[in-house]
Amino acid sequence: MTTQPPSNEIFTINPYESHPSLTPLEASVLWEYAKLAQNVRMVTQKTRLLNEEPDRIMLAKLRILEKKMGLVLTLFKASVWGVINDQPDPSMHSEGFSDANDMTIRR
Repeated sequence: MTTQPPSNEIFTINPYESHPSLTPLEASVLWEYAKLAQNVRMVTQKTRLLNEEPDRIMLAKLRILEKKMGLVLTLFKASVWGVINDQPDPSMHSEGFSDANDMTIRR
């Protein structure tokens, strides 16, 4: 079994050319398969890089959005708290305490 040359050389050097049990046609066909396999490896590698890169970009954008949403939530809570505090106390609205509305059971 012959050793494969580095991946860059597969396109220029036929590693099967000097193999004693292969005809020139078989060596040529095997070389074409080797070049095809290397092309598939390169496409797979580039596809993985392209597939991972948008995730990093998306993660960075989502991190910024997360910080902004945290700020928006904090401001929203503060404004709700402000609205609640601005409302008058319901016990202060009654002019005076009257026993007429008292529903307490006494024995």
